[in-house]
Amino acid sequence: MKSEDTPFEGGPMDGRVLPVLVGMTGHPPKTYRIPVPAPDGGPPTVLVYRRVPRDRGRVGMARWKYAYDPTGKKGARRKWPWSKPDSAPGGKPDDADG
Repeated sequence: MKSEDTPFEGGPMDGRVLPVLVGMTGHPPKTYRIPVPAPDGGPPTVLVYRRVPRDRGRVGMARWKYAYDPTGKKGARRKWPWSKPDSAPGGKPDDADG
């Protein structure tokens, strides 16, 4: 598999450059998750970085970098008319005020 040296900005990985595997299209993944083990043996903390464009190297060649996402939520997904909403409305089912 092919890899590309990709810089990281923000968060604990700021300033580091890591080799990231690229897909068949030559692009790295849209999100890069880094599990960091907890010092007390608890559940690991996951650092989330999102792929963003950086300055263009050669003409027509998109170059990428990863920017830190402190929220760590899932990326935007497709909004189909038949998709369920992200969150259920509050209140009880029989409550008229919501």
